[in-house]
Amino acid sequence: MKFNPAKAIQDLKQFGEFGGVNPSITDSSTYTFLEGETMEDTFHGQMEGCFLYSRHWNPSNKYLADALAAMESTESAWITASGMAAITCALLQLCQSGDHIITSVTTYGGTYAFLKNWLPKYNIDVSFVNITNLEQVKKAMRPNTKVIYTESVTNPLLQVSNIPELKKIADSGGAKLMVDNTFTPMILSPARLGADLVVYSMTKFINVKNDCVAGAICGSNEFVDQLSNVNDGTAMLLGPVLDPLRSSSILKNLNTLHIRMKQHSRNAMYLAEKMEEYGLKINYPGLQKHPQHKLHTKLMNPDFGYGGMLAIDFETEKRANTIMQKMQAAGVGYLAVSLGYFRTLFSNSGKSTSSEVPLNVQKEMGLSDGLVRFSVGLDSDIENTFQTILKCIEE
Repeated sequence: MKFNPAKAIQDLKQFGEFGGVNPSITDSSTYTFLEGETMEDTFHGQMEGCFLYSRHWNPSNKYLADALAAMESTESAWITASGMAAITCALLQLCQSGDHIITSVTTYGGTYAFLKNWLPKYNIDVSFVNITNLEQVKKAMRPNTKVIYTESVTNPLLQVSNIPELKKIADSGGAKLMVDNTFTPMILSPARLGADLVVYSMTKFINVKNDCVAGAICGSNEFVDQLSNVNDGTAMLLGPVLDPLRSSSILKNLNTLHIRMKQHSRNAMYLAEKMEEYGLKINYPGLQKHPQHKLHTKLMNPDFGYGGMLAIDFETEKRANTIMQKMQAAGVGYLAVSLGYFRTLFSNSGKSTSSEVPLNVQKEMGLSDGLVRFSVGLDSDIENTFQTILKCIEE
């Protein structure tokens, strides 16, 4: 029977404390106890259902965490105040001084900067590889490799990670496989494909409104307990807690994610096919010519499409900027970073969200000066959107 992540969320049946159809929002940073012994046990993680302090757990974040765990088919989840907080806390919980990480050279710029520039200060070594070249990944493995880190569909070149095969490589060396699924929620289910940990920037497709910054870590009960341990839990001690009001808002938005991802995918597929026919250099996993099209089709959950992210190579930075400015003026969308919004967003990746990657590395991995990353919105008339884009290109 095929997995339906939307149904998994729906089946939770979460209610408010007074029977409300939405879970109640907990407007408290700390919680009372009737007995001192109960407080002590809660400090040590021995009282399930009891809340101590909102940096540790709070009911609103727990509701959202439970829904995300259901969506990902993991035992548990942890909510953070940003996607980078999710990535950094998870990696720092898994690694210590002297350890080694393997990652994709094609990855979000902030993640690249953390791995390349920040972790070496703490004697954690990182190898950057072509994540689609499994032999290269195998050769990069070391006795001290603790994590293989990748994105389901990489940012911004849209390479598709072979999660089952990467899991085999990780297991062969006793490492964990950690996957950022920000681009493809519900489309791909990394944990069901073998990933030990799944992270998200919920700022993007999950929340859709670009009105907050948030992240999530989905994994085993054991790992989430380690993250939240009051003595040495990375998330507990670094403290990237999300405000309960934001958690409540994201949870409500999560219940429409399946509808939105289908529309994002339909619109992106339409634009990709039309742009390909027109002769543009278009990169989209849903196209037959995409190098990992068959792999994506094999791994994906049916019915949700290939996602809302596509890339167009306008060859030069000048041409890319000119066209983006015209598209914004014509109402196609916004010249802005981020993604997963209900309006289309576009940016020149090498000069924005991948600018932390050195220029020589950008060229080595095939990132053109004119590559524009499109996060396709929920347009109701995508045919008109395409015609408007063409006018902006041809003027």
